[in-house]
Amino acid sequence: MSQLKSALTVKCMEEEILIKFEELNKKIDAVMKSVEKTRKYFLWTLIISVLVIILPLIGLAFLIPYYLNTLRLPAVFGL
Repeated sequence: MSQLKSALTVKCMEEEILIKFEELNKKIDAVMKSVEKTRKYFLWTLIISVLVIILPLIGLAFLIPYYLNTLRLPAVFGL
């Protein structure tokens, strides 16, 4: 009788453990989805930051020499 009772207790505990594992797997999957979304948000934030900061600096690298040349042009003609 005690062996049967302990066998049932072990079986019940195994089922509870399996249920807990399934719950944990669902939670881990939800966390992975959330982490993946966060990673994508950070990636797009980086891309937009580069576009907003780096591209204007590159444009200024070409625009400043052109602007300086236009300022020197009247000095050549004595104006």
